[in-house]
Amino acid sequence: MTGGLVQQVPALTDTYTPDRGDPAYEVTHYDLDLDYKVSTNRLAGRAVLEVTVLEDVRRLVVDLVGLRVLKVSVGGRAAKWVHRGPRVVVTPSLPLSRGARTQVAITYAGTPGPVATRWGDVGWEELTEGALVAAQPNGAATWFPCNDHPRTKATYRLAFECDSPFDVVATGALVAARARGSRTRRVFEQDVPMATYLATVHVGRYVRRALTPADVPIAVVLPATRERDVMHDLERLPEMTSLYETLFGPYPFEDYTVVVTADDLEIPLEAHAMATFGPNWLDGRRRHERLVAHELAHQWFGNSLTPSTWADIWLNEGFACYAEWLWAEQADGIPVRVNAATHWSRLSRLAQDVVLADPGPDLMFDDRVYKRGALTLHALRVELGDVAFFDLVRDWVAAHRHGSVTTDEFVSHVETFVRETMPTDGDGDGDAGARRARDLLERWLWATPLPRFA
Repeated sequence: MTGGLVQQVPALTDTYTPDRGDPAYEVTHYDLDLDYKVSTNRLAGRAVLEVTVLEDVRRLVVDLVGLRVLKVSVGGRAAKWVHRGPRVVVTPSLPLSRGARTQVAITYAGTPGPVATRWGDVGWEELTEGALVAAQPNGAATWFPCNDHPRTKATYRLAFECDSPFDVVATGALVAARARGSRTRRVFEQDVPMATYLATVHVGRYVRRALTPADVPIAVVLPATRERDVMHDLERLPEMTSLYETLFGPYPFEDYTVVVTADDLEIPLEAHAMATFGPNWLDGRRRHERLVAHELAHQWFGNSLTPSTWADIWLNEGFACYAEWLWAEQADGIPVRVNAATHWSRLSRLAQDVVLADPGPDLMFDDRVYKRGALTLHALRVELGDVAFFDLVRDWVAAHRHGSVTTDEFVSHVETFVRETMPTDGDGDGDAGARRARDLLERWLWATPLPRFA
């Protein structure tokens, strides 16, 4: 810690992760230059944040956890800074005015590791041989300085150097690779705006395989010893992608990568144009294909359309869960209505204390949020009919492509869509249908009792 007196931290905007994010500015681009030593789990880096100031400020707060700040500059000039806990309070040499654009450069180093949260350990995780990042919801700051809020989406350049025997996979396109002695430097570029929690890097001893034929290029990165089981379990992924493109609209990114680690993982993980599985989830018996479907659906719902706050998480998980049921109907002949009835019955026997539109931080990853979110969508589908429902979904996805969304925006979108495309009342303006749709959503989203299907 160095550089000046402790300053008051600006008010934060997300009550679910109150120790992350500074609403006084947004980052439009991250330029990260990292050096990693696998044997010692040692990370050294320099991060340059392209910043737009949103209000007059004398200081900016940057998130960084478990790593040591060595030097800070703002606009090319040395800046004072104080690092306490997960927050680096940066004081530029001159105050910053609203609308100003500048660069915040931070040099740092240390031994990265996960941060303990109410949801378990999140962030950088050392593996038996290598590492990965699982940052949802607030673990991005365990490996790079950032403004860690889901609404803050930016483009990225990541230069990552590590020991040559290890492969490196990161969010973004690999644009350069150069081996020097025993080390290899790779450069990844992400031109589509991405939330901090969706940025990831994987280090391991991997081989690469392509899933073909596929309309969307699909790469599988995995340990060579797991190839037979993994490729069997992912065999239907191209067909799954085609189904989702039909139902949700075009796949939102250039390609899709599935990383399978050598170590078992507690849960699969989504990242920008990427998903991560432990081998325990892809064991050659196709027992967990619903999770393959779930993580793929997040590319539309969560990664392209990102929640503005964590209170809106059902927009990620409800859609991804419903996508599981859509795939089960397509691939295995299990009607969506059967899955909906089964899960409604299960939820009806559990505590009715979840407000789907704002479940609170303790319940944001509760399975009831996932399943009630999916049931909400099915109830809306029953109300609107299949054709109108999927037209609505595709319109929602297209209207907010690579943006941030809220529950209120979804409800307003439904009302407008119904009013303009489904006239049902006497004068033909669709107001009655829009009111019914809003009433339905209010029961599912903001009330705790589990509604019955019409």
